Amino acid sequence: MNKIAIYYYILFCAVLLASCADEEPVQDETPPNILFVMSDDHAFQAISAYGQNLNHTPNIDRIAKEGAIFTRATVTNSICAPSRAVMLTGKHSFINGKVDNVQPFDWEQDNFPKLLQANGYQTALVGKIHLDGLPTGFDHSMVLKGQGHYYNPDFQVNGEMQRFEGYVTDLTTEFALDWLDNKRDKSKPFCLLYHQKAPHRNWKPSPRYLTLFDDTTFTPPANYFDDYTNRGTAAKEQEMKIDGHAGWGHDFKMVIDPDGNPTGFDKELARLNDVQRAEWEAAYNPKNDAMKAAKLSGKDLAIWKYNRYIKDYLRTIQSVDDGVGDVLDYLDANGLAENTIVVYTSDQGFYLGEHGWFDKRFMYEESFRTPLLIRYPKEIKPGTKIDKLVQNLDFAPTFLDYAGIEVPQDMQGKSFRKLMKGEDDTWRDAVYYTYYEYPSVHMVKRHYGVSTERYKLMHFYYDIDEWEMYDLEKDPSEMNNIYGDPAYADVQAMMHERLKELRMEYGDSDENDEKFLKAYLDHRNGKK
Repeated sequence: MNKIAIYYYILFCAVLLASCADEEPVQDETPPNILFVMSDDHAFQAISAYGQNLNHTPNIDRIAKEGAIFTRATVTNSICAPSRAVMLTGKHSFINGKVDNVQPFDWEQDNFPKLLQANGYQTALVGKIHLDGLPTGFDHSMVLKGQGHYYNPDFQVNGEMQRFEGYVTDLTTEFALDWLDNKRDKSKPFCLLYHQKAPHRNWKPSPRYLTLFDDTTFTPPANYFDDYTNRGTAAKEQEMKIDGHAGWGHDFKMVIDPDGNPTGFDKELARLNDVQRAEWEAAYNPKNDAMKAAKLSGKDLAIWKYNRYIKDYLRTIQSVDDGVGDVLDYLDANGLAENTIVVYTSDQGFYLGEHGWFDKRFMYEESFRTPLLIRYPKEIKPGTKIDKLVQNLDFAPTFLDYAGIEVPQDMQGKSFRKLMKGEDDTWRDAVYYTYYEYPSVHMVKRHYGVSTERYKLMHFYYDIDEWEMYDLEKDPSEMNNIYGDPAYADVQAMMHERLKELRMEYGDSDENDEKFLKAYLDHRNGKK
């Protein structure tokens, strides 16, 4: 090589090196892992990060402290199985077909785990899903049968039913950690749906928490003795009052009621082994005996019932929080925290004595709102607070967005990834809700509605035709139905228009209502 050639060769190499130095460093393109923690009927009021001061959930709170907390996360249909179907498919109940707990769920339709699986993710479902059939879209599934049992539960393990000794919340955590540590392909990103049964009714606590809160007396919510003045027929005719509809056995944990009558609760306790049964009776028998000796009545009895309910409810949550701590610790210990999206939510909210109620179903705030906390260190700043209206409809598109997978056009939700980064100023101004399961347990009438950040409009139908509207800014407890109030005439017209627009946008109609009502009643009447 002559000197000129050598010169140009050196010059070429120098230019090449300089150009490489100016390039951006190569970014880590590894798709994020997804750990999706969902509990059942966990009210946002019972997470200490929301500031209600009922209980202390340090591990769930940690997700909010290190990531984002949503103050207006909502559901499209506040009942267990339909909510989970919406979460999986990203479609409203009247589109995915699972409108109530009765209709079958079609596992053949697309869901976000299937799409993740097809794009290189390892997927698993551990815990409660409450959808009949063998789950599809998962490399591994270990799910409770139906509602599941708190003690010594049955799990369907990849289609095979097995019974396990122990407490369901702890077992679900144990199985989730076992999959993470021993059963997954660690060369692939993972998506784990880790779904707890608790705190679903009937709130049986873990042995270690049977006496938690025994030294505490809780004050009921201000509207615990609500008489439903200025509310519609639906609020008056429900069957979900703590003092009135909850049972001495199933709900209040008494084998013999205060009048000396057997309750049938001993049949539930028969599932416990001898050690579990002895621990249970040592904790509850003295409390039950003291209550009967006090011969309570009227408001005093109603407040005792509230305390028995809320203490058991919160006791079950303490085990859920323990499990969250265990999985967060596992991520830390194995170097997975930085590239794992951790979500904590519930399938819907729940009444903790507001309006005198337990359960959910209504579009009123306590069951319409659900907790939502998300941590992802790569993108979400610690302490982020989001007040926008997101829904369980949005989970599927959000997860796909993070995974770099195109969101199918027929998914009706919207990714809220940019919201958490503070980059989305065009978010929706209203959300749509439906509820179908009536006549049924708790007797909450069929209704649909629209909510903006300030106002809510609901239509109750089937055996009635009534409208309700609330100003959530002035009346956050929804005690004053303003539908028909002349002072809100313009707002009412606007809300009707938004409701009409959303029904059209999502493809809902009165014909849908009639179709699903007929299918529901046929099923109840034994017709196919």
